[in-house]
Amino acid sequence: MDEEYEKGRRKLKLLLVASRQHLSRGDIRTLINFLESEVSGFEVSLQFSDPTEQPEVLELHRLVAIPALIKINPQPKQIFAGSKIFDQLKNWLPRWEQEGLISGLDLNLRISDADATRTRREVLLEDELLVLRQENETLSARVESQERLLRMVAHELRTPLSAAVLAIQSQELGQINQEKFQEVVKRRLEEIELLSKDLLQVGSTRWEALFNPQKSNLSNITAEVILELEKLWLARGVGVNTDIPSDLPIVFADQRRMRQVLLNLMENALKYSRKGDTVSITMLHRTDQWVQCSICDQGPGIPEDEQQRIFLDRVRLPQTSSETPGFGIGLSVCRRIVEVHGGKIWVVSEPGQGACFHFTVPVWNGDNKS
Repeated sequence: MDEEYEKGRRKLKLLLVASRQHLSRGDIRTLINFLESEVSGFEVSLQFSDPTEQPEVLELHRLVAIPALIKINPQPKQIFAGSKIFDQLKNWLPRWEQEGLISGLDLNLRISDADATRTRREVLLEDELLVLRQENETLSARVESQERLLRMVAHELRTPLSAAVLAIQSQELGQINQEKFQEVVKRRLEEIELLSKDLLQVGSTRWEALFNPQKSNLSNITAEVILELEKLWLARGVGVNTDIPSDLPIVFADQRRMRQVLLNLMENALKYSRKGDTVSITMLHRTDQWVQCSICDQGPGIPEDEQQRIFLDRVRLPQTSSETPGFGIGLSVCRRIVEVHGGKIWVVSEPGQGACFHFTVPVWNGDNKS
């Protein structure tokens, strides 16, 4: 009986493209358990591909988002991506079963016996139309993803360019010597070169692949950021206080990207601070796995209903957008960087009482892997 049941089930070959982090998610585990069970009604062959180890799979299947589930066989190929892969799959399973029944019918049957209104050619044409629509959606999502990353890179370019301009002004005023001036400009040009390389990779890789986590000293990175922004906070009459333990553990992070997070959060804090205010930087070894960094200001604060939305792309608070420049993507950049490191970022604030931005970074334990 079991053998007859197995013979009656249609074969389905699927490829799940997901990182180790994605595979630990509850929704993905539910999807895998469903496909590995007999509930689906198909004889499923499920393969896995980690894009961090096989980046070519992203280009091969034109993927713009992961995790993604790809139907390889039977043709035509279909791709499901996003946060509701399981729901999408369940909607399509009955259709695939119906296609299997149609393809298994005797070809000598009259059309009126198989389907009074739809020929097999119409079914195939409809399938092709659905695939074309899906490819169009994939291409549209790809373009949107590239445009979003282009905006982010443009935003990141502003920091080294601003620092270079400040160095030129300081050198003209005699505030720094020629050697220091050349050192600052050279460093900023190197940053711009690295950002340009990121930009060139937009069309062939994903955001996560642009990271190079390694053993990093968060205290040293913070000190560099404070020194770089020294002229800005001194000019605004704002104080900077730090509370960083001397025994703060080494973290596992991309130094350049972590510097971006600190620069963005510090610039925001200084931007919304008034003369006489103080910006504080605190770091705590919260658990064996995480270091928490907090940057607090005494600015106008953020309404509770806006505290989640500000981490989305191109979102600026209406009460401050007319007073300060920017494109509203700095915090989105911070969120993406922190999440790729496996950490979290959030804000605690009340209107009129300033804001504290907190984020977590994984501790280096000797076993971390890129």
